[in-house]
Amino acid sequence: MMIYLNDFPHMNIEHIFGPSQQIVNHLAFHSKRVEPHSAFFSIKGETFDGDYYIEEAIERGANVIVGTDPILFQYLSYRNPYCTFVVVKNIRQAMASFSKFFFNAPDEDIKTIGVTGTNGKTTVTAYVRSLLTLLGMPTGSIGTTGIWTSKRKLDYKKSTPTTPESLDLHQIFRDLYEMNDEAAVMEVSSIALDQHRVDGIYFDVAIHTNFSEEHLEYHKTIEHYKECKLRLFEQAKHKVVNLDDKGMGEDLQEKCAGSMISYSIESHPKADLKAENIEVIEEGSFFNLSYKGDSYRVYVPVYGTYNVANVLSAIGTALHLGYSIYEVLTVLPELEGPEGRFQVIQTPHNQKVILDYAHTPVALNRLLEEVKKLDYNRLIVMIAGIGIRDFNKMPKMAATIEGKADEVVVTVDHPGYNDPQTVVDQVLTGFQQPTAPNVHTSLTRREGVLKSLELGQENDIILLTSGCINNAQIIKGEEIPHSDEEIIHAYFPPVVQ
Repeated sequence: MMIYLNDFPHMNIEHIFGPSQQIVNHLAFHSKRVEPHSAFFSIKGETFDGDYYIEEAIERGANVIVGTDPILFQYLSYRNPYCTFVVVKNIRQAMASFSKFFFNAPDEDIKTIGVTGTNGKTTVTAYVRSLLTLLGMPTGSIGTTGIWTSKRKLDYKKSTPTTPESLDLHQIFRDLYEMNDEAAVMEVSSIALDQHRVDGIYFDVAIHTNFSEEHLEYHKTIEHYKECKLRLFEQAKHKVVNLDDKGMGEDLQEKCAGSMISYSIESHPKADLKAENIEVIEEGSFFNLSYKGDSYRVYVPVYGTYNVANVLSAIGTALHLGYSIYEVLTVLPELEGPEGRFQVIQTPHNQKVILDYAHTPVALNRLLEEVKKLDYNRLIVMIAGIGIRDFNKMPKMAATIEGKADEVVVTVDHPGYNDPQTVVDQVLTGFQQPTAPNVHTSLTRREGVLKSLELGQENDIILLTSGCINNAQIIKGEEIPHSDEEIIHAYFPPVVQ
């Protein structure tokens, strides 16, 4: 398409070198993905500086280069007079604006739901996708477990583990719309909000799950972390808020009056949706749902008290989008959850292997409370230090698990550019007795899974936790394929009938 570069007021263009109009058929922020007639966005990340790859992008066919360095762009313009070099104040804001325009504002053609919170984003996203689809609004999802349409998972390489870059995000919205989905629910991380990945999107619903310490390797302070999360609710029409959350619930209650549906599993007196008398069984959960003075006995095929809270957030979303409580109650027994969240695999030895990628102390503690309600002989738990996350959080994972499991395996997830031994050693500092005979270590997630399975005996529960994402391990910038499920199924030989 023909692009007139002067027609982008929201890009905050400071200067244009070269032609003011170009044919642009493709967008990229990675030089290896540039095609002929591409606009290339030169982003400076934590590891790489896009300016070093501009000439490669031009060689591959980029004819529009967007960045922030006027001196460099003036020099490159002399060498490449047929290209357009656009100097902007903020490269990520510019990319978000350009991407929305290029893909013809697909976020405005569908309902958009954003989910933020320290824990529960992945689960809530899956519940919303399932519930709205069951109600007749085909809904796709974007997040840690990948890109899903209302019908299936797409083979899509994401640019980030949770919230894609704006360029990818608008293409996904367009793809979902063209596949006849009517809504998209997505995880919106604090980092994504700070990096302007969702700029220009006015969400139909924003959901808050909870708030606790996380991502301080990026945000540096808890105040900045909270401020970033609050931004989501400034760009949303309706809000769904967890009043049980001490970290951010009250802040949102003050900000969102009039457009908010609140929820609680702790009988908060001001909550619109309440779940009480919760009864958890292995197949799911029963509870009394209170809404507008009426109470209904409800069954949902999800396990865990904290997941009942996540279901309430999905119900609140459906109510905001015009569905009645009666329509919602009809389909709740068919609700589906996400991959890797309290996913139970039975072994030939009457063991339960449970996959739940809890990766914060709060999430791990909640998970342990629910697991201990099951019948088992011994409990084996694998925890991990995540090399691409906050090192200060790692000892807290050890402190959370100490004394609560018969065997503990400490491993590493996504070491990134860190030495795996350094990551494991950091986790071990959180134990009062790091050399206890029931504390075991491994230097890869694969080894950690295998060690956990080896420790398992008849009727044990083997709980595999932490942040394995995208079916891969991130090692020195590369995504190395990894699947806990494949390792588990390969470990146990098939039963011959």
